[in-house]
Amino acid sequence: MLQFRSFAPLRFGSRRLGQNQGINQSRKGPSIRRSRESLGIAFLLATQFFCALFFLFGILTSLLGIQVAPISWAAYELIEIGVAVALVIGVVLSAMLLLRSLRARKQAEDSLRELSGAFMDLLKQRFEDWALTPAERDVALFSIKGVSMADIAALRGTSEGTVKAQCNAIYRKAGVSGRAQLLSLFIEDLLSDDVRLSDIERP
Repeated sequence: MLQFRSFAPLRFGSRRLGQNQGINQSRKGPSIRRSRESLGIAFLLATQFFCALFFLFGILTSLLGIQVAPISWAAYELIEIGVAVALVIGVVLSAMLLLRSLRARKQAEDSLRELSGAFMDLLKQRFEDWALTPAERDVALFSIKGVSMADIAALRGTSEGTVKAQCNAIYRKAGVSGRAQLLSLFIEDLLSDDVRLSDIERP
């Protein structure tokens, strides 16, 4: 007679799965909010369009002498009041959206300014750790910006051979083999726990 053992349930990357679920849940919030904002803006535009169309229809029928089925004066006044109220609400909401957009833009500019300042501080700290000379610091900064050796030589008034020698000295002090690895050092530092891009508030 066959006997079956009971095995404990296997766990395949439960920690990683929990992290992924947390990331997915954190991403759902902003996406749902953006979807609601898009629907609200679409509804606002549609309301303003129909309100404008109502007034335009009344003006055109009067100018062109088009006969339409008459409605009671009280009903027409109620429709006009409703349309006017909808337009006022639309103007207020549009102003609120504009202010919110300007505020979000200012926050993004402030965050970018802080990140730029943090990057410059990181550059200065790295240059001091590597004991770069003033000339090597200028060359390293141009190299990180993506300027070619010929342009660096023209900007500094030196030969390309001098710039190449300075670049080799910079790479040796930094412990890298080229410009790409040099830039990757700063990117890794910016993505570390000291400067987290995820902490920047997004609109």
